[in-house]
Amino acid sequence: MARITKDQVKHVAHLARLSVTEEEAEMFTQQLDAIISFAEQLNELDTDGIEATTHVLDVRNVLREDEVKPSLPREEVLKNAPDEQDGQVKVPSILE
Repeated sequence: MARITKDQVKHVAHLARLSVTEEEAEMFTQQLDAIISFAEQLNELDTDGIEATTHVLDVRNVLREDEVKPSLPREEVLKNAPDEQDGQVKVPSILE
């Protein structure tokens, strides 16, 4: 039994604004059915006692806390700026 039909493939292609021929629709239908069959094999695994995870690897935030620290005085910074206006660094416009 096919898990996906050629009409469903054509519908998704239409939604994605992709043009597919009849042969491509048939090929994609077979390929997607094979992919779904492979993914369904995961249901056969015994996952009792396995803790649910959101990531395979231990992912943690490596960014530091945002802390206010002393910095250069504004006048000192503006001395190195190519141009300034109203106490701020002036840069060329990049948008037209």
